[in-house]
Amino acid sequence: MNIAIYIYDNAEVLDFSGPFEVLSTAKRLANKDWDIFLVSEMSNLVQARGGFPVKAHYSFVDHPSIDLLIVVGGVHTEEMQKTKVINWITDVAAQSSKVLSVCTGAFLLAEAGLLDGLKVTTHWEDIEDLRKTYPLLQVISGQRWVAQDKYITSGGISAGIDMSLQLVSELDSLSLAEKTAKQMEYHWQKTPLNT
Repeated sequence: MNIAIYIYDNAEVLDFSGPFEVLSTAKRLANKDWDIFLVSEMSNLVQARGGFPVKAHYSFVDHPSIDLLIVVGGVHTEEMQKTKVINWITDVAAQSSKVLSVCTGAFLLAEAGLLDGLKVTTHWEDIEDLRKTYPLLQVISGQRWVAQDKYITSGGISAGIDMSLQLVSELDSLSLAEKTAKQMEYHWQKTPLNT
């Protein structure tokens, strides 16, 4: 399975490194045949939030086929203006068995028209903006993640780790997800509800 995490300038660091850590740890623990990689629009260095430099494994022109796509959040407004990015997300999502977003990555999925009519969530600070900008979405507050059809959206930053552990439980088993959380010394909030 090829699992791609889309990153861009000003992406939130934990939005992509958290899911990457969860999935790569689960892969190692269970010897899964998962290829987990970062994709950016171009092959140049990406400057994530706080000036964190990241080199994606692939760009839009050279990545392998993608079975599962994760779109991260951060300062996403410039990305939403890029027709090439939105079209790429639309095309990859059509071929993917699951599509996930962390934090404001939901805005990019919404801009691509993928979430119309679905229950979704995002960072608590951006809930109202998502509702107003995309009135066809059923935006849910107070949940770490929301799953409907092949889409899973999560709240901000650390919620992406909880969502990724949930993904591991769906792709393999609850046992592997629990082992992964233990290996990471992470307290997994198994319920999507904020407590």
